[in-house]
Amino acid sequence: MAPGAAHFSFRQWSRRLIRPSDTLCRRIGTDRCADIYPLPVASTPPELHTHWDMGASSAPGAQPLDDAPPRHMTAAEFREHGRAVVDWVADYWERVESLPVLSTLPPGAVRAQLPSSPPELGEPFPDLLDDMDRVIVPGLTHWQHPGFFAYFPTGASGPAALADLLASGLGVQGMLWQTSPACTELEQHVLDWLAGLIGLPERFTFAGTGGGVVQDSASTAMLVTMLAALHRASGGQVARDGIDRGRYVVYTSTEANCGFEKTARITGIGASAVRFIQTRADLSMDPQALRAAMEHDARAGFTPVLVMATVGTTSTGAIDPVELIGPVCREYGAWLHVDAAYAGVAAICPELRWIHAGVAEFADSYATNPHKWLLTALDFDACYVADRGALTGALSVLPEYLRNGASESGVVVDYRDWQVPLGRRFRALKLWAVIRWYGAAGLREHIRHSVALAQQFASWVGADERFEVLAPHPLSLICFRLRGDDSANRELLDAVNATGRVLLSHTKVRGAFALRLAIGGTATRREHVAAAWALLAEHANIARHSLGRGHHTEAVSPETG
Repeated sequence: MAPGAAHFSFRQWSRRLIRPSDTLCRRIGTDRCADIYPLPVASTPPELHTHWDMGASSAPGAQPLDDAPPRHMTAAEFREHGRAVVDWVADYWERVESLPVLSTLPPGAVRAQLPSSPPELGEPFPDLLDDMDRVIVPGLTHWQHPGFFAYFPTGASGPAALADLLASGLGVQGMLWQTSPACTELEQHVLDWLAGLIGLPERFTFAGTGGGVVQDSASTAMLVTMLAALHRASGGQVARDGIDRGRYVVYTSTEANCGFEKTARITGIGASAVRFIQTRADLSMDPQALRAAMEHDARAGFTPVLVMATVGTTSTGAIDPVELIGPVCREYGAWLHVDAAYAGVAAICPELRWIHAGVAEFADSYATNPHKWLLTALDFDACYVADRGALTGALSVLPEYLRNGASESGVVVDYRDWQVPLGRRFRALKLWAVIRWYGAAGLREHIRHSVALAQQFASWVGADERFEVLAPHPLSLICFRLRGDDSANRELLDAVNATGRVLLSHTKVRGAFALRLAIGGTATRREHVAAAWALLAEHANIARHSLGRGHHTEAVSPETG
């Protein structure tokens, strides 16, 4: 969150989640509470004894069954330990900057500190928090560290963490509308909210022919949309009879997420059916190369099923021209999926909505991850389809034990038909809490703050003759390198990461080793980006001199550059 925005007091608001239920008692009365929540009856019906006795006698040597329940954590204990957990998390967030970003433990060190067998008897909960400090924290790479720049962030925030606690406490399973109507309808509503915030068309909402569903990741969104595309292309045959091998082909750019090939393997299309399309100078997919590939495949008797365009590639942040790719997909009848896992939420800012050019007109499905850059803790992918019938047609299986009147009425959504698993968590609470706490204005401020910091960092790199920027950087990811060979850049990356103050990653841009700095963490401020640049500038001279390159050069100061 940018400076000036309202800060979230995790400790203060957590107290509202674990306070005693005095209000409820006053409202309905103590006697009424006893009526609603009666204590277990001590005696057991004879027929139940008979049932268990029969079960016990049927197993030779079996011990008599004990029908006494285990000792559960009481409400009073939950309040006590819950406050301790919230304080622990809040303390962790306050001190994480003092910890080395990357764990320094060798492989196996964490397991070596754990008992070889589980405890036979329960242990005090405070012992677990002690082990969090002693065993777990030293073995973490700290994604919430303000100097974590290695990958796209996992946007932990106070509202999202508290909503996760609410979801776990409620413990509902939202596979059907009937199994928790609020779980389903809040998800529909919040995803419609998000669609409006980032400028998606009405056909991706429940007011139109489509709608949104929370998946765990963009890779799962790729999987379900590829299954929907196969369902549409085959007229339902794939769902009935399986894949006709050697018939279907799918397309994406050479810069796309590696999950696409994995998806092709899982669906049964196979990796050999994936066509990787070359990119243009800005590392975005080349629409002309796509057209040539699809024309070649169509002439050879293949069926183009799906094209995946990317808005913000993992490696460099490249943005594919959906407005040019879409007409090619239409021409060949291919489903167009837009993977905007990292960058899509940036469209919450009107000045950045250009990244969605062509989505409204041409996309059949779309996915973005609020758990990356929109302060919504893992896991939360917002997956949208324009035709929900294709998705449910591919995934719906209805056993007798799930049949119910609400589902058969056709007026409700059963999200089990929108995903691979049957069960599903109440994830929508997280985005609901984040949007309500920050408001649209606060979320825009967070995005703009990240983009501004990235542009400032790029200006420092561009002004230093030792470095070069290797890819366009309209958002919050910068790919750059030290001028020279790859070995100097590897040495620079290792040296900077070894300080423990920051963590960067690398990629290859047109075959050249490049450093990646991704901004967007909840706690990252200008001083942290400036510190990263100071470290890079300091160690750049060391890396160049150790390899016999050039002379000492003073970097552009973050205070003056």
